Amino acid sequence: MVLYTTPYPSACLHFLDGLSWSLVFPCYWLLDRLLASCVATSLEKRRRSQDPCSFLSLCVLVSVPLYLLFFLLSLPFGLLGFLLWAPLQAVRQPYLYTYSRPDKHQAEQGAAGPGGAGSAEWRPQGRSFCFCSANVCLLPDALARFNNLTDTQSRAREVGRRIRNGASRPQIKIYIDSPTNTSISAASFSSLAAGFRRTSSLDQRPEPSHVTNGPTDTEAEPPTHECPAHPSGAADCPLHQGPSDCPLHSEGADGSTPCPLHSAGGDGGGGGGSDCPMHSAGGTSRCAVHSPGGAQGSPGHHDCPMHGDAKPTSDCPLHNPGVQISISAPEPDPQDEEGDAESGNPRGQDGAGDTGSMGESYTRYHAAGDAGGTYSNNTLSHVPRTSIFKRPGGRKRRHGDDGFDHDVSAFFPANLDFLALQEVFDHGSTTRLRQQLHRYFPYVLSDVGRYGWKGCGSSFKFLNSGLMLASRYPILDARFQCYPNGRGEDALASKGALFAKVQVGTSHQDQRVVGYLTSTHLHAIEGDASVRCEQLDLLLQWGAEFRQSSFRSGEGEKVLEDLVAFDVILGDLNFDNCSSEDKLEQQHALFTQYKDPCRLGPGEDKPWALGTLLDQSGLYDEEANSPESLQKVMENEEARKEYLVFPPSKAQSHGGGGGQKGRKIPLKGNGRRIDYILYSDEGLQPDWKLDIEEFSFVTQLAGITDHLSVAARLAVSTGEEEP
Repeated sequence: MVLYTTPYPSACLHFLDGLSWSLVFPCYWLLDRLLASCVATSLEKRRRSQDPCSFLSLCVLVSVPLYLLFFLLSLPFGLLGFLLWAPLQAVRQPYLYTYSRPDKHQAEQGAAGPGGAGSAEWRPQGRSFCFCSANVCLLPDALARFNNLTDTQSRAREVGRRIRNGASRPQIKIYIDSPTNTSISAASFSSLAAGFRRTSSLDQRPEPSHVTNGPTDTEAEPPTHECPAHPSGAADCPLHQGPSDCPLHSEGADGSTPCPLHSAGGDGGGGGGSDCPMHSAGGTSRCAVHSPGGAQGSPGHHDCPMHGDAKPTSDCPLHNPGVQISISAPEPDPQDEEGDAESGNPRGQDGAGDTGSMGESYTRYHAAGDAGGTYSNNTLSHVPRTSIFKRPGGRKRRHGDDGFDHDVSAFFPANLDFLALQEVFDHGSTTRLRQQLHRYFPYVLSDVGRYGWKGCGSSFKFLNSGLMLASRYPILDARFQCYPNGRGEDALASKGALFAKVQVGTSHQDQRVVGYLTSTHLHAIEGDASVRCEQLDLLLQWGAEFRQSSFRSGEGEKVLEDLVAFDVILGDLNFDNCSSEDKLEQQHALFTQYKDPCRLGPGEDKPWALGTLLDQSGLYDEEANSPESLQKVMENEEARKEYLVFPPSKAQSHGGGGGQKGRKIPLKGNGRRIDYILYSDEGLQPDWKLDIEEFSFVTQLAGITDHLSVAARLAVSTGEEEP
């Protein structure tokens, strides 16, 4: 179980690699710029058509001959460097493992130190984990332009920022223990959640109540008149028999009586603070949650509007011992603040952290990029995520027979635990993206794959696998395997599978609780179903071998057996479950060993499942170039047909190709879903169970990649009762 922390086993080889790359890089860069000048994105074409004599067109005419001239001059040095670089790849490590000390917020969340969160004690009742997979299309700039994308290295930095900012948003949790209060659902808390997140999630993770008030620029929407303790019209509410009688926020109130939960700017209980969803600044003395006698205050509860100075009764919805409210907010990243200041874009002035300015900020991203200016840092870290958590017994399934939440989200999930990325091919982009991710994820596996001829088929590999894996939990072991059967242009990259073993806790008996992660990117060329099926066979075989070789069996006297919590596969499989051309892959044994939350069976997805491959011609449209606008498009059944790629057979039957934008044709289905999160409950401990709690299609990378991201939260239950 050795993790490679350097690309080469010796400093001498590392020096030779740097020397060879310094000779190759000028030639490589000039060739990339030369080809990029000849391939324009749809945004560049649109601007040239509007102004044929623009400065951009003039630059292209001047730069192409210069790039060609300097490329020819640097070619001899590039060939010399290549001859030195190629033999070194035979001893290069298959991945680079890096660890970054977590910041203050991560330390508070239990990720401090080399042991990180994995050394934390495993709760007997279990825990939930959040996984995400995203294809970010960070190819060399010339190749990325064939996907209608440009400026790869700047996009890499922006991808990292958006992922980090989305995952580190404040998360508000409300735990409800009362078995009798079964009428409470996520919809009942719309007055609390409206200003923070479009949907709520269900969780079974009971945690100690902890409040960390962090700065936030997000203002809550105007309060509603719905009681936070029950749905409208409930007859058994201990507060009132109808909304008009509510002592907290009566619909007919004239504002003279301040509401201690969410007054609309009144004094006392209302007005001003941005850190508490219950009250504004200066209103803590009247807040039923943060007052000295509030729901989490001292036993006196003298400020409670329900029972005054009297001892709280068991039916009080504010001070019920089964209700806990936890608000966690990360500290703002000082480096981001400095970046905003340097670009003349302080958060306090333009509201970059406000969801209301999101579309404008993402529009500025593309405008600044084409103008050669500084990219706008659209930080979304201060948009909290509000979740309503209900313990087992009162859990309400909000989506029919699925038993879990599913939605289209403009943000990456808060408290994201594991992230798998594909198509991180460009070397400079890898470095920039890794630096951004390390501000949230302490453990990262990057630069994954083989170069040259070693161990990856007969073709020379000019690109690595493009895989990257980031984790908030310690990585114990990792292995990369390259698919040997790549064809065509795919054979130029060492596509394969990255396997990792992570420690997510320690039991009371000092047994390690571990999880297995697999990140992969399959063959992309259409019509090569047999190639992908062979790769799926290898994926299952290699996965079983990795788990067997890395599993600690406990045969020694002082060695305890590992407890397996989960086994998850993430990645771009390059086939969907509805296309008639992908029937062979749809029936593969992979789906008998692993569960797909979006799948009903071979050839049939659940009605809410969306395609993840975007129509490249619409990436820069105003309706789809920001997270919120793309979210709205994806939520509309008719609108999304213009921005998703549909199965080839269906598109061709209507006389079209992969792109459907601007065509009013009766397409069926919800697009090609080629990005997957699969999980298996085989091999877990006896009585342990792995269930999905929520699944999201994420639009936060709108405008900078041609894929939707997918995220899932899985709950590991041990069958033990909470002490």
